[in-house]
Amino acid sequence: MKESIMDSRDVVSRFCRLQMNKKMAIPIRASEMGALIFVQKSEDKVTPLMISNFFGIAKPSVTDMIDSLIKKTYLIKIPSKIDRRSYTVEVTGKGYELLESTAKEYLKTMDLLEEKMGDQKFSLFIQLLQEANELLSEE
Repeated sequence: MKESIMDSRDVVSRFCRLQMNKKMAIPIRASEMGALIFVQKSEDKVTPLMISNFFGIAKPSVTDMIDSLIKKTYLIKIPSKIDRRSYTVEVTGKGYELLESTAKEYLKTMDLLEEKMGDQKFSLFIQLLQEANELLSEE
């Protein structure tokens, strides 16, 4: 394997580890926060399948996340009128409060990167990540 690929793998792995190991002062797991943000930002009614597809994770994992967020009263489940097995989820008032109170903490890393890299480099960084995400999503 090419040395540049090995070096690239190490750089990406370290970046991911730094993000994953970062302690955030939030009362829910980072994955649950991601789902909560997804539901909040979506213009459509959100189903578990939409969350599964967006994050590229198995539907049972999404169901566990949703159940946890419902139990903690950050989300509510809205049963489908057409198919009683289907449902959508919505953010509760408590969920919106959490999102508002933790927005700065959750986005601190991106703010730091933008500040230290400068607008031009940060914009390029985000564009390249978007392109990489699209390429990896095709597989």
